[in-house]
Amino acid sequence: MTKRLAETAPGAGLYIHRGTRAIQKMVEFAPSTGGLALWMRHLDVDDAEVALFAANDGATIYYGPQFETLPLAVQVGLVAHEAMHVALRHPQRMLALRRLIGEVDAELYNICADAIVNSALGHLSWLELPAYSVRLETLLAGTLEHRQGAESALLEWDLERLYRALDDRQTRGGRDGSRHGEGPRRESATGDGPGGQEASEDGRATPKEDGPRAFQARCLGSGIIRDLLPAADAEHPELETEQAREWRERITRAHAGDGAHSMLRTLLADLPKVRTPWEQLLRTQLTRGLSHKPDLSWSRPARSYVANQGRIGPRGQGMRMPWEPGYSATKSVARLAVMVDVSGSIDNPLLERFAREIEAITRRLESRVVVIIGDDRVADVQVFEPGRSNLRGICFQGGGGTEFTPLLREAERFAPDMGVFLTDLDGRTDYRPSFPVLWTVPSAHADMQQPFGRKLIID
Repeated sequence: MTKRLAETAPGAGLYIHRGTRAIQKMVEFAPSTGGLALWMRHLDVDDAEVALFAANDGATIYYGPQFETLPLAVQVGLVAHEAMHVALRHPQRMLALRRLIGEVDAELYNICADAIVNSALGHLSWLELPAYSVRLETLLAGTLEHRQGAESALLEWDLERLYRALDDRQTRGGRDGSRHGEGPRRESATGDGPGGQEASEDGRATPKEDGPRAFQARCLGSGIIRDLLPAADAEHPELETEQAREWRERITRAHAGDGAHSMLRTLLADLPKVRTPWEQLLRTQLTRGLSHKPDLSWSRPARSYVANQGRIGPRGQGMRMPWEPGYSATKSVARLAVMVDVSGSIDNPLLERFAREIEAITRRLESRVVVIIGDDRVADVQVFEPGRSNLRGICFQGGGGTEFTPLLREAERFAPDMGVFLTDLDGRTDYRPSFPVLWTVPSAHADMQQPFGRKLIID
């Protein structure tokens, strides 16, 4: 598409664009939440590849030529709709969801995002949503037979949960493409359209067919305009946490400022999620657990004891102090036990990311690594000197049940300073080791309870 910068006009501010009048109306009725649109870029699109009215890429709202033909109330509804997509980070969150679960159907995702936004704006009388708009309560009733009012639904459902509840597509032949251990997955060339695609074992794209929920969702949302464009800042994922935090704070303050006149019916469950990257949390936990700690030395006095010549009082003439031991640097090398559950629930891409982090941390901390691999029994044990671990060479086999006790007992033989267990927590144990254990769990199994120690969710 060809973009055109908004033209300057005397007395109309620095820039005007096709959505200017709509934004003025929004700010008039809801100064705080309507003013969220002022934090975004707005560009007119003169020669659109498709005849769009309005669309966004998570940072900029684009206006097509047909936007000006709409009544003002509908223009206000469309601008408010696009502004909510940007503020809630919907395009960026689609990328995050794709990294988490693999292929994401763009059309089905767009329907889910539109439903949440339309229900949030549906209570306002000073704007008009297009007749084809689908709302969250309608989508829940039509697909999940879940009847719920708009306000309670907005408090319960976020976009990721809604999409995963409705995405019951399967590869042709009845094989569910979302299961672990079925070969690599990939996006279709465009990432859109009904029935996404995944890669089969021979590398060819295998189309997916809608299940009853996805099919019904497409029917309910058949009239919507595909308004979610590829995320503008997809090449800088490291900025997402800070931007999500900023937008969450803006939305919360704006909602509080407008009160009953807020564009948000209620504070949404769909507010941008602010997550500290699991790599940073893992780094912090292992650094604390493996850092060298000085040992008490009873063969040498503390410096304060030497400085005071072993006595208290002026010029060392007072009472003699009891012996105060000094400290000496520990001579032992920290040892980390990494236990990996290979029962089939941990996929290779996740293991590779986990392995890179473990290797970098142990290299920096100069720690020995004991790698213990197994499912309901110990399959392999490898010991690596500092900085020489190679977790990426682990072969995923097994597929049996999971029993934590054999791996924990094997790790105890090496007397580690700390243990990290990569697993889905779908197993049992009747043994608690003497060393602290950090359970690293894929986000798909975040609700599972660890038997002891601390749990870290990785995504």
